Amino acid sequence: MSELGIGLSYGAATLVVMFSGMPIAFALGTVAVAFMYFFMPASSLDTVTQNVYEEMASITLLSIPLFILKGAAIGRSRAGKDLYSAIHAWLHKVPGGLGIANVFACALFAAMAGSSPATCSAIGSAGIPEMRRRGYSPGFAAGIIAAGGTLGILLPPSIVMILYAVAAEQSLGRLFLAGIGPGLLMVALFAGYAVVRARKEYKQALVIYQQGGPKSAYLEEEHFTMAQKVEMLPRVLPFLVLLLGVMVALYGGLATPSETAGLGGLLALGLVAVVYGLWRPKDLAPILGATLKESTMLMLIIGMSLLYSYVMSHLHISQSAAQWIVGMQLSKWVLLAVVLLMVIVLGFFLPPVSIILMTAPIILPPLKAAGFDLIWFGVVMTIVMEMGLIHPPVGLNIFVIKNVAPDIPLKDVIWGVMPFVALMFVAVFLLCAFPGIATGLPTLVMGAK
Repeated sequence: MSELGIGLSYGAATLVVMFSGMPIAFALGTVAVAFMYFFMPASSLDTVTQNVYEEMASITLLSIPLFILKGAAIGRSRAGKDLYSAIHAWLHKVPGGLGIANVFACALFAAMAGSSPATCSAIGSAGIPEMRRRGYSPGFAAGIIAAGGTLGILLPPSIVMILYAVAAEQSLGRLFLAGIGPGLLMVALFAGYAVVRARKEYKQALVIYQQGGPKSAYLEEEHFTMAQKVEMLPRVLPFLVLLLGVMVALYGGLATPSETAGLGGLLALGLVAVVYGLWRPKDLAPILGATLKESTMLMLIIGMSLLYSYVMSHLHISQSAAQWIVGMQLSKWVLLAVVLLMVIVLGFFLPPVSIILMTAPIILPPLKAAGFDLIWFGVVMTIVMEMGLIHPPVGLNIFVIKNVAPDIPLKDVIWGVMPFVALMFVAVFLLCAFPGIATGLPTLVMGAK
């Protein structure tokens, strides 16, 4: 069979197995082993475990379960609710301040936990009921939390960026720094939309009230004394110090990414023990259990994805696909648009982890040849994959929000996140027009490449 035939068969078999409902890790592993059996030497099957081990024997990947431990410790505590309450108290007088508080709380919690679903769950369980109680529409309340949760894979530490750094053979520290500027940009876009949307809903509530209708909670004013505001800070500040300490250790050259992850995990366990009293075995068991479960699932997906990529490379599928893309002689920006469109479509069905490891061998060589900075592209690709977390049919954050607020119709949740998908497109266009948003900070801190 020709390389084209093998490549088409490989892609078709992958789609068939995935649509059968088989878990992603087993689907990728099954297709890889089957094609090894039919198209590679018989001895290659004897080295499956060795190949998976060698592909995963990366010191960078060691940081993943340690960052998951850090996120699980913070996510199982009241840190998310306390963080949200403190920010809301300080921003309640700002128009749309409650929406802005949710965006900021999501950004800070995502930076501490590094997990989008954990951010949605922790902030959403407090933020959505409070927004609805104060008159915000259910769709807006759900949408802003679902979108805010996506910041978990953009702001460091990001597991998705760790995998991209491994796949693209790029500096993880430089990639983490590159995510900060775009992350702040998206926080600003989300917060700006929150102000505009809140003012619109406020005016609508005011018109209804002036026409003799019921008085919406939107029109009620809240008051927090300075003493109340200050009282909320002690439970939040230790976790902000944790975030700052981890960043200083990493970028100050005091620790490697894996050592930083281990430090973050231990400090997070220490903080939840001191601040929230979670130190007994019955308190630690859910944290360690969640870490083990998520780490096992994720590492299995990574291992099978790497095996899948290895087989694709051995059969010259990825090389041929890359040469075909280059041979099309597309202009630089058309090539980028085609690649990102493919990522968007894959995001309908696959999580970011699988998208990166499956597509990196194909898309990175043509992009590098076209002159794109792979650090910059990693940030752009991450934002595009964030869209997959909140757009149907498989938007993970949509279903997390549905679990947090089951009384909000799924239709309202989906319509609530659509404006934020549009804002993510705006962020991508701004990054294309002004790449320094992503590349400026790494260059400033670590020097030119």
